Amino acid sequence: MAILKILKYGDEKLRQKCKDVSKISKKIRTLAENMVDTMYANNGVGLAAPQVGENLRIFVIDVSMEDEPLNPIVFINPKIIKKSGAIKSNEGCLSFPKAYVDVRRYKNIMVKALDLKGRTFVIEAKDGELLSRAIQHEYDHLEGILFIDHSRNIFDTIEVLKQNNLPSIEQDKIVDEPELEEEILKQESNTRE
Repeated sequence: MAILKILKYGDEKLRQKCKDVSKISKKIRTLAENMVDTMYANNGVGLAAPQVGENLRIFVIDVSMEDEPLNPIVFINPKIIKKSGAIKSNEGCLSFPKAYVDVRRYKNIMVKALDLKGRTFVIEAKDGELLSRAIQHEYDHLEGILFIDHSRNIFDTIEVLKQNNLPSIEQDKIVDEPELEEEILKQESNTRE
């Protein structure tokens, strides 16, 4: 297995919408295995094909905890088929070394994808758990969307990027999510009461 080079924020390939995988060939299986190895080698929870320079709709995730056996999941041509609720999530990304910011995410999602044998599977991730947030994060990569595009505070994000010598936020890429922000603010005010 090979450890692949992870592209850093600023590389144009991270902003391209990825193409569907037309055939699960030996090359695709090897890419997925190398992505899993690369994710583990970099202590990641997920990794998407565009992060290693491949314009393909593939990502890998493993949300197992330290005391649990490894459980990598390969998603090929995934589609988020259901989403609801809202949560605040503090996220980082292997393409943004040491940069973490608060973002908006859906609390519950359902995703449909193919595995390495070409079989369809569906995963439901609820309650804003790590699996739910990781799937949304990696899925976004396939759309050319980065986690900072969901930033709750653009000024904080600009500062974090600057501190880590990364390019500034791209204002035109910010995802407008008033309904998610409204729900998060409601939750925060209920917590304070």
